[in-house]
Amino acid sequence: MVIYGASLLLIAGGALGAFLLRRSWLRRDGSALGLIAGGWVVLLGLLLASAFLIGPVKGTALALAMEGIGALLVIWLGRVRRKAGRLREVDVAPEPLEEPGRVWRGVLRTLLAGPLGMTAAMAVAFCLTVYMPGDPRTRIVVGGLLMPVLWGLAMTWTLADRRILRATVVLVGTSVTGFGLAWLGAHLGASA
Repeated sequence: MVIYGASLLLIAGGALGAFLLRRSWLRRDGSALGLIAGGWVVLLGLLLASAFLIGPVKGTALALAMEGIGALLVIWLGRVRRKAGRLREVDVAPEPLEEPGRVWRGVLRTLLAGPLGMTAAMAVAFCLTVYMPGDPRTRIVVGGLLMPVLWGLAMTWTLADRRILRATVVLVGTSVTGFGLAWLGAHLGASA
C-alpha cells in the first residue's frame, strides 16, 4: 500500500514540478527564476525523499518513472491543437531530400546507420556496463536493454545528418572511445 500512495504522490509531484517549469518557460522574462527553482526543488526533493524512504534503488526508480508520468500528463494537457493553415510555397521550408539522389550516398548512409551505428551503441553500452555501480548481473541487463535504444538514436541521427563525413567521424570516435574506456575500466577494475 505504501508504494501505491508513494506512486500517486510522485505522479502529483512530477506534474507540479513540470507545471512550474512550463510556467517559467512561458514567461520568457527575467521573473521566472523562482518558478525554475521551485520546479527543480520539487522534482529533486521528491526523488531524494523517495530514495531515502523507500530505498536507494527502488525509490529512485519509482521516483523517476512516476515523476516522468506526471510530467507527461502536464505536457499532454498543455498541448495546443491548431488548424492547418494554407501555406504559400515560399513559406514552406525546403525538403532536404528534394535534390536528386545518389545511390552511393544511400549505400553509405545505410552502412553508417546500420553496422557502424550498432558498433557505437554497443561501445556506449559496454562503457556504461563497466562503470555503472551495482551488481554485475544488473549492469549487464541494463547495458543490454540500453543497446537497442542507443542504436536507434545513432541510426536516427546518422540518417538525419546531411554530412556523411561528420557522421562517420562521430560514430567511429564514439566506438573507439567507448570500447577504449570499457577496456580500460575492465582492466583497471580487475587489477584493483
